[in-house]
Amino acid sequence: MPQVAAPLRRLLPLSQTLASAPAPLLHLSRRLLSSCSPASFGRAASLRALAYRRRRHPEPRRGSSTLGKAPAKEEMDREVAFNRKRAEGKDGGKRGTMELKARRLNPVNTTCYVQILGTGMDTQDTSPSILLFFDKQRFIFNAGEGLQRFCTEHKIKLSKIDHIFLTRVCSETAGGLPGLVLTLAGIGDEGMSVNIWGPSDLDFLAGAMRSFIPNRAMLHTHSFGTDRNASSPQSKESIIILDDEVVRISAMFVKPRYHNGTGSSNDSDMKPGDTAIVYACELPEIKGKFDPSKAAALGLRPGPKYRELQLGNSVQSDQFDEMVHPSDVLGPSIPGPTVLLVDCPTQYHMPELFSLQPLSCFYEDSPEQSGKKVNCIIHLGPSSVTRSVDYQNWMKKFGATQHIMAGHEIKNMEIPILKGSARISSRLNFVCPQLFPSSGFWSVQPPNDVMENDKNASLEACGSVSAQNLLKFHLRPYAQLGLDRASIPNLFTYKDIVQELVSEIPEVSEVPEQVCKFWQNNVNDKNTLPPTGNRMVEEPWINQKSDKLDDGASFQEIVWGKYPRGNQETPCCVEDATREDMEITFLGTGSSQPSKYRNVSSIYINLFARGGILLDCGEGTLGQLKRRFGVNGADEAVKGLRCIWISHIHADHHTGLARILALRSKLLRGMPHKPLLVIGPRPLERFLNAYSTLEDLDMQFLDCRHTLKSSVEAFLSENDSEPAIPQLANTIFAPGSRMENYNRKPASPRDTTALANFKEVLQESGLEILYSVPVLHCPQAFGVVFRAMEKTNSTGKVIPGWKVVYSGDTRPCPALIDASRDATVLIHEATFEDSMKDEAIARNHSTTKEAIEVGTSAGAYRIILTHFSQRYPKIPVIDEVDMEKTCIAFDLMSVNLADLPVVPKVLPHLKVLFKDELVVDEADELQEAAVY
Repeated sequence: MPQVAAPLRRLLPLSQTLASAPAPLLHLSRRLLSSCSPASFGRAASLRALAYRRRRHPEPRRGSSTLGKAPAKEEMDREVAFNRKRAEGKDGGKRGTMELKARRLNPVNTTCYVQILGTGMDTQDTSPSILLFFDKQRFIFNAGEGLQRFCTEHKIKLSKIDHIFLTRVCSETAGGLPGLVLTLAGIGDEGMSVNIWGPSDLDFLAGAMRSFIPNRAMLHTHSFGTDRNASSPQSKESIIILDDEVVRISAMFVKPRYHNGTGSSNDSDMKPGDTAIVYACELPEIKGKFDPSKAAALGLRPGPKYRELQLGNSVQSDQFDEMVHPSDVLGPSIPGPTVLLVDCPTQYHMPELFSLQPLSCFYEDSPEQSGKKVNCIIHLGPSSVTRSVDYQNWMKKFGATQHIMAGHEIKNMEIPILKGSARISSRLNFVCPQLFPSSGFWSVQPPNDVMENDKNASLEACGSVSAQNLLKFHLRPYAQLGLDRASIPNLFTYKDIVQELVSEIPEVSEVPEQVCKFWQNNVNDKNTLPPTGNRMVEEPWINQKSDKLDDGASFQEIVWGKYPRGNQETPCCVEDATREDMEITFLGTGSSQPSKYRNVSSIYINLFARGGILLDCGEGTLGQLKRRFGVNGADEAVKGLRCIWISHIHADHHTGLARILALRSKLLRGMPHKPLLVIGPRPLERFLNAYSTLEDLDMQFLDCRHTLKSSVEAFLSENDSEPAIPQLANTIFAPGSRMENYNRKPASPRDTTALANFKEVLQESGLEILYSVPVLHCPQAFGVVFRAMEKTNSTGKVIPGWKVVYSGDTRPCPALIDASRDATVLIHEATFEDSMKDEAIARNHSTTKEAIEVGTSAGAYRIILTHFSQRYPKIPVIDEVDMEKTCIAFDLMSVNLADLPVVPKVLPHLKVLFKDELVVDEADELQEAAVY
């Protein structure tokens, strides 16, 4: 994930236009800004954007926004100079250490509530998060995957967070933490930092995250308690973490009690992430009301002394020789509200939880109660634990307390968490179920309805409610103490969404039938597409001496149309394809960070009986798998994974990996299986090795540089008994640049076991070859090529295997064009629209036109664009002239090999759904950015 401030990422497109525009246009643009945005932020936001633009890129770099003509020499010179500085590491300024914000609040006159952030309830892939809200402070408990998407949709400003607390340190509770930390680090000019709290295992997580997160964003990480296997008196007592005038937060340890054959507990069986934390959040007491008549009777005149008494200080009487104490003039105090957050993940944690001494003071019959009362307890454990008889009996010890059951429950899975995404999925499914088989809704029945009803009745008897998204429990003002359901989103069904769609766009009612007809008529058509003559701008910072392709053709010859562009007819592998050969499912099609409508990068290659492969694995990949295939189907897909391939170390491409690996390890526990092969850049190995101290990932790592084409071909031909450690000798980076030197560092040591596993993966997956391709993005960034084995059809004809190429993140480059030659499918990133080519160059991404031209130059049969900037929330801006054999990817879209002939023809029908949403209002983005 690029380290650029999130709000400024949204400001850059407009700021570039303003920075390079003539004076009259600049004047007009400022008038436009002031007319479409409040005066309170419009001028400041635009000036900040201009200042940032000029500070970061003092020389203008605007050039031709089209690829149909040769760029002017001065434009090329500017690009060469800019990229040479970047390659030498001289293009960015240093950023200082991020400081924490200091805030002080009135402890009484403030708003406070706890709120359920429903992450994980519909897919059960992660733990819910809890927000403790004050008018100027925010506390988050747990940061599972999908937290940012949920908060973005419901306008919960994560920029206000001061502290993050983890009830356990594992991928279930902290899967969204890396992305959240990076997002906060990108806010404002200097970024924001946040306090992160957790048990001692947090040190291992922080160490792992530092392999791809700047140290300055991880400075305020605090672990507490002792090692997980240590037994000390401290672990039996509560630890005060935070104690100020606003709230006192303490932590209590809950460790599992595993029993050996003799029935005694064995601490040596403790596993990473086993320690759970119970947090107690206690607000200060509310002092009694001041009585002026009592003060007057004690000889006090109205004035500053009234204030001192209300603050708890004694004062001298104005008329008598005596001191007046606060208790003399104030009514009885009201105890401050208390909230408990209880995470009991397994039945093995229950004995320790029930015997926690610090909790006994909150029990109804406790002699030590002394006015202490728990107003609300939020239970984060799964229903298999919280609905047990022992657990419910323990809940009753707290008396008249409001219990909120926020853990995984079967019935909650019918309610989509990401409603905006579910609405888009439902609309796409209505129009074209062939490409969008998932409606975003599914029905799950409890295994035993009678038992379920009995348990629900028992829960109601002890004063508990099932959590719902955005459910609040008010703590202040005291008059509002209790549950508040006003923010809970309205329920809706698939039928409701379709009726809403037809009401908004009446003509869409005819589209499903039209799509069905042309799908049936055209799925076997042979489409001969004429080559295009548009020229792609050569990337100026590549090695000019290494721009020859394998057969000697130069990059310039390809982009000028002098090189043969390959086969344009329907390939044999498509003509003879069955529906169980291969299917591509897009789990995330957005760039940088999750948004309301698009998750970050991940692609699932379904090989059906031969398993599956994941290409990149951004945060929330597991949740997307479950939304596409259902809970059981996703579990089967994870168990059947043959390999996970990661393109580069940016966080939006791999932070969902630990959750997938941990789940697979759990699902296959006790079953014969091999470690899952993970292929990626070497920095990823450091993260996975460090993280494996927390959870059993059960994986085997293979450096991408051991899977370059030459290495793989030599290994598979068995002519490479002891090859040298591969280096990128013919580097694509400029000679002598820092990036070239970084790329020339040795790969990780050769692992013969991993290579043997790699060979087995190819055989089991039915693949002839899989190899990585260096691309132009960041050091050790790669694309990937995999080709299926040939097969014989029913008539005895030998059919060549299909070929799929995935670009990862990249600028257009000769190596990828050569690798994509005659690909059946090229999946290419298209982060920016054509008018933002300078942004694409600055961030080493591609525009839509450039991505299409790469596929056209390589003779790819079909081009699927993905990795769109989140400034295009639903559908990117694309010129339909270039879409003859190109398709736009959406989240949860599944493209079967047999359907490739008809896929490009679907886009015009899909555009009907978004006809009013094709233009992004950048003024809205400025307004949103100005809020931070």
